[in-house]
Amino acid sequence: MAAELVRGQNHPLSQVRLEIRVAAGKPVVAAATLGDEHGRIHGVEWVAHPGTPTLPGLEVSKQAAADHRLAVDLGAMPEAVHRVSVLLSLPLGGDGPARFGAVAAPFVAVTGLDGTEVASYTITGLDAESAVVALELYRRQGAWKVRAVGQGYAGGLAELLTDQGLPQAPHLAGSINEAVAQGLARSVAAPPPRTPDADRTRQTATPALGPDASGSTTQGAPGAVAPQPPTSPYGAQGAVTPPSGYPAEPAPTQPAAPTTGVPIDYSHPRRQSGAPPAPAPTVPPAPPGQPAQPVAGDATGWSMEERLYNQVWGMFEDLARTMAAYRSAVDFADSRMEKELDQALSDPRSRIGGQGDAAREAAQAKHAQLVDQARAALDRDLAQLTAESEVVEPALPPAFAGWDNPVWHGYRVPMEIPMALRLGDLHLPESPELRIPMLVRLPLERGLWIDSGDESLDGSSADSHELRRLALDTAVAHAARLLAVYPAGEFAVHVIDPAGSAAQALVPLVHTGVLAAPPAVGAAGVTDVLTRLTQRVDLVQMAVRGGAADSLPPGLDTAEQLLIVNDFPHGFDDRAVTQLRYLADEGPSVGVHLMMVADREDAAGYGPLLDPLWRSLMRLTPLPDDHLADPWVGHAWTYEPALVPPGSQVLRQVLTEVATARTKYR
Repeated sequence: MAAELVRGQNHPLSQVRLEIRVAAGKPVVAAATLGDEHGRIHGVEWVAHPGTPTLPGLEVSKQAAADHRLAVDLGAMPEAVHRVSVLLSLPLGGDGPARFGAVAAPFVAVTGLDGTEVASYTITGLDAESAVVALELYRRQGAWKVRAVGQGYAGGLAELLTDQGLPQAPHLAGSINEAVAQGLARSVAAPPPRTPDADRTRQTATPALGPDASGSTTQGAPGAVAPQPPTSPYGAQGAVTPPSGYPAEPAPTQPAAPTTGVPIDYSHPRRQSGAPPAPAPTVPPAPPGQPAQPVAGDATGWSMEERLYNQVWGMFEDLARTMAAYRSAVDFADSRMEKELDQALSDPRSRIGGQGDAAREAAQAKHAQLVDQARAALDRDLAQLTAESEVVEPALPPAFAGWDNPVWHGYRVPMEIPMALRLGDLHLPESPELRIPMLVRLPLERGLWIDSGDESLDGSSADSHELRRLALDTAVAHAARLLAVYPAGEFAVHVIDPAGSAAQALVPLVHTGVLAAPPAVGAAGVTDVLTRLTQRVDLVQMAVRGGAADSLPPGLDTAEQLLIVNDFPHGFDDRAVTQLRYLADEGPSVGVHLMMVADREDAAGYGPLLDPLWRSLMRLTPLPDDHLADPWVGHAWTYEPALVPPGSQVLRQVLTEVATARTKYR
């Protein structure tokens, strides 16, 4: 049982390799100090902070964020170290709170590498303090313990570090705050609410995807994109989710549907092996006055995959933040010009002798100057992000990479489930050429609705047959990617196609033999598939809730299941709609996922019966559409699906490899 500590209480630690997870609700800076047997810090080299995030046996985040995950290896601590203090502080400046009393009580948990919670502490009773010692790990008679501290300091980091005996405390506190302010660490705004056991990683920079923000104009999502379970930054319906939750689980402002049954485990599979963190890539020094050269994997994480995932999240957050700053500056320039013109024209004397024209010209010139300054700052940030994207994109693993990435040509069926999956790209209208991968965490937290409606991005009517074909191609590409990133035998795909209208689009899945069964057609086929999957959900839920997971029927397929439903609602009666709603709500928690290929307008005839199904799924489109919104600043992001390039054989090659591995697995 995990211990819920109160201030001053301690608890023994049976492991030396740990994670410390922080959830603050608002962006905070996380740091840690090393102390000797008397608790004294010997120098700045004994402090891990965003500017210097790594010390022997210790790694902290490089950004101000609402969620943190710190890595600790007590076995790697120098012999002189007897205490590790975890510090939290509020960033200086900006529009954020200046005291902890104005935010929700921070939550800190010590967990094993597999995510198992050892002890937790909710830091209550803070008021004017802007920095706090959250907890400390200390060595006593050869054994390590954790103690809940909760000691706050109204004087901020400088006062806290001074109290710990660091002579250079004011200088170091200034360096930490400067690093955060200049973007050397990536600050993220608070993601959507999350459950305490959700993934709390946000280890990269300032824009926002996501996991669950607000989504389509007709309904409410990284980011995103995530409290609800981390969404990717892209995790909620219509939400950008990532990152996570990139997004960001990629998400619209509407919260995701509650998860029932067993909570999803978002800990990365590799952590369960106890592998040490991957070394950070070496960043070449930048010339004086120039930004540092971007490096793929330059983010916090326990593996290169996690570093790249967090870096993509950071790029998304950086783009969101820099675009928010630009738009705010332009809005300010517009309002200032209007105010100056109103003042000038309201004075009758300004209409004599050309004074009004001079005032108008002066206001317009000032407006142009402010807009030019804002655009110059935006162009500088866009250039840096573009350079980072150019080095990150080629380094992405298959699960994160586009179908045109050469990494797919060397594809082999993986042995482990990846952290996340790429569903497409996101961009903003001011920088359409800068695309950010939309990553959603695995296992999928909610199903997908791929809209085959006849509304194009500009509102004009498009060819309905072409849109249905594109929607099916999108569904096949997503299903193929899911099959490709799971180990052999751990993911199965079913298809319901009542009228057989998807036969041509399904050729890659059918001919390679990767489907669990031939596509179900007709009313009997629809009933059979839905009945089997709803029964599977019932069986697994009862077994898990009853603590009898080992007693499942021997023939039950324990692999994750994906059901692709085409041409909804044609061929579906009320009972089938109810079963689909049940699968959408209850299925993800026990490994059954739904992918609807449907036209929202066609399905409107079901009225209120359909609305819960529509709201519980994440809406995607086969055409570029700006229906996704991030959870931090609410930008409307344009989403484009990850489709296979025309004429490419990569999809068939990958699916053939999957089918071969499945045959060997059996």
